[in-house]
Order: sequence, then C-alpha cells, then structure tokens
Amino acid sequence: MPEATRPVASGRTRVVELAGGVGGAKLAQGLQAHLGDLLTVVVNTGDDLERHGLAIWPDHDTVMYTLAGLDDRERGWGIRDETWTAMDQLGRLGEETWFRLGDRDLATHIVRSARLAAPASPYRSSSRASANRRSRSPAREYSLAPRSRS
Repeated sequence: MPEATRPVASGRTRVVELAGGVGGAKLAQGLQAHLGDLLTVVVNTGDDLERHGLAIWPDHDTVMYTLAGLDDRERGWGIRDETWTAMDQLGRLGEETWFRLGDRDLATHIVRSARLAAPASPYRSSSRASANRRSRSPAREYSLAPRSRS
C-alpha cells in the first residue's frame, strides 16, 4: 500500500494534496487544521524561475507561508508586513523589479539557493525549510514537497 494511503497507528489515513498557488494553499490550510502531520502537500513547480541569481518557487512559498501562518492575506501572496528595501535598491541599480520579492521573502530564496548549490535536492531544500517552520510552531505540522524529488 502506498505510504500516502497507509493507515497510521491512530487509525487515521495520510492525505496527499496536489497544490499550486493561493487556492491550493488555502485548501492545505483547511486540511492541515484537521489532519496535522498526516497531510503531505505536493506543490506545483511549473512556475518556478530564477531571478537575480536566486531560485524562486512562487507556489511552494505561497503554500509554505500560508501553512506557517506568515502569509499576506491582503495582497494574496508573500509574507505579511513585508518590506521592500532590497527591491527598491535593485531598481536604483537598474535591475528589473517587476517580480516583487520582499526582504524576508528574499531570505528564503537566498537560503534555498545556497542549499541547492551545496548540492541539495529540491526535496531536501524544501523539507528542511518546512522542518524549520515546524520547530517554531508545533501546531503547524505538515510535510511540504516540490512535485519532483530529484
């Protein structure tokens, strides 16, 4: 029996959600409230890109920030109460700033890119970030993975 559908000791079943963007993040948040660590979210990688030399995973980060309780609900993406100092400076230096990355969001991309260069697989880079979120908020346990473990 696949791990995602194998009953666990409590008699409950693991659930896998395929998610992308804000809608998938909101569904994951609702599922997480009922399933906790029985939820695994596999996130779309089709919109992943590189900006300013950094690995940017928009859908993954939207789900991660939402599950961690950090999401900006007014804007619909990114981190709540974000600042834009780095983007403003990039614009002054003549760089394109159409794809807005907040200062705290940039920290996520810097750490991810460094781990990928280490080298770490996308799955390991993703699961490590998720584990860091879990350790800060036990009530927000989940498993988050990009769609590929390569």
